[in-house]
Amino acid sequence: MGDVRQRLLCFEYLPNRSLDKYIKDASLEWRKCYKIIKGVCKGLHFLHKKNIVHSDLKPANILLDNDMVPKIADFGISRCFDGKQTHTVTANITGSMGYLAPEVFYGKISFKSDIFSLGVIIIEILTGNKDYPDVKDVRRVHFPRYRLDAHYSSFYFDHSLYL
Repeated sequence: MGDVRQRLLCFEYLPNRSLDKYIKDASLEWRKCYKIIKGVCKGLHFLHKKNIVHSDLKPANILLDNDMVPKIADFGISRCFDGKQTHTVTANITGSMGYLAPEVFYGKISFKSDIFSLGVIIIEILTGNKDYPDVKDVRRVHFPRYRLDAHYSSFYFDHSLYL
């Protein structure tokens, strides 16, 4: 038998699942909401200090431990910038509808894109609402028709965010 090498990823077990399970939970008291928001802000600040843009920040990608301390997860489409880089331009637009900053629809990805997503998450935590009736119209306003046709197959839509 030959030498077999395999890679294994080990993660911390987070029993409270993801933040999206708690968005509409009226029992989530203000103190816990504040703690979660502050923790996500600290986590995002840490990533940005390391020049990492998450690019898919949403409640489903924020996991909660036993003490409801948030942990940012799913770095599948994140980008690592060099020290002086502030943004990048791409034709391959990815992310979750409803959390994408308007400039992302034009291919510009920056740290500010994550901040936009954070703002949407904060609104959801504070209002308990994640259903936005105009989310489908965002594509028409911010995504020129020629790009929609050309890149539709590579665009990731999170249909769970729709009404």
